[in-house]
Amino acid sequence: MNEEMQNYYGGKWENGASSEFLAVHNPATNEIIGQVPLTPPEQVDRIVQAASRSFEDWRRTPAATRIQPLFNLKFLLEESFDELARLISTENGKTLGESGGEMRRAIENVEVACGIPILMQSEFSEDIASGIDEFMIRQPVGVVTIIAPFNFPGMIPFWFLPYAVACGNTVVIKPSERCPMTMHKIANLFEKAGFPPGVINIAHGGPDTVNALLDHPEVKAVSFVGSTPVARHIYARSAANGKRVQAQGGAKNPLVIMPDADVDMTTRIVIDSVFGNAGQRCLAAATTILVGEASEVFLPAFREAAADRIVGCGLDDGVQMGPVITPQSKVRIQGIIEQGVKDGAELVLDGRQVTIPSYENGNFLRPSI
Repeated sequence: MNEEMQNYYGGKWENGASSEFLAVHNPATNEIIGQVPLTPPEQVDRIVQAASRSFEDWRRTPAATRIQPLFNLKFLLEESFDELARLISTENGKTLGESGGEMRRAIENVEVACGIPILMQSEFSEDIASGIDEFMIRQPVGVVTIIAPFNFPGMIPFWFLPYAVACGNTVVIKPSERCPMTMHKIANLFEKAGFPPGVINIAHGGPDTVNALLDHPEVKAVSFVGSTPVARHIYARSAANGKRVQAQGGAKNPLVIMPDADVDMTTRIVIDSVFGNAGQRCLAAATTILVGEASEVFLPAFREAAADRIVGCGLDDGVQMGPVITPQSKVRIQGIIEQGVKDGAELVLDGRQVTIPSYENGNFLRPSI
């Protein structure tokens, strides 16, 4: 497998206008499985213009009509469920169970958005002041862009996509250049679902492609999920260009565990939280605070459960934790652990050195505490 990604806009596929590509790697093997184009600003402009041309007709389409392609998309996603889950595991590294859970959440968002004719109803207030009534209507803003992260390539675009189109907006999605293949595959379903050309579009690329979207005058709103430094950049640049923006930066969740917490249940929840998706998610509880006597019970329990966690290729049966996304991520995490030791932390469980049979070139780490 070494598929070349294409941009999708105006209902058609087109090769990247630049000769520059990034390789897409399987993190379990580091084999190249795809090529993603670095879309230049002039092609970004064509993509946005295609979405802009479709906006006026789409916004005038009744909401009850706009949701009909979403109903179709829900069933198409169900039909492709296993294939999409395997593709996520292949390009991201997470286990099949995690990939299936991700796609289930994506489909659930499509289902909820099918209720937009009720959800987006407006409000009317009589006599807010003497002789004055007030009413509110909700209107689409225009072309909106979704800048998605690598860690949930199938789910996070669907936090925004179904609601945006159901409310009458047109969309340009910029998938992560590390994991572009899942959304590339899903884009094949948009036309089958019945979306008019230009309503949903895909622009592949890296930082320059993102900046071209943030600067484009026809892009009216931006939704982003990813790291905090990038979120700051996207928020500042979007705001400077007068756009509506929601920039959701990185998060880590500290857990406080009291001495009377249930040992078995708490251990399972904590270990799943910390090491699920190889820790590459904002739900990962990277810091756990054990209060009082809790440390005497839970630290040994955590160590045993983490040491028993099965690490390997996410496509293999029984695997509980896959690789991290890139060799650079592996080196960065190893460095964080080393810095903790230098700063005086006790390394209770060291997972830095690991070799997985048949996957010796993969980006694997075992759990560390």
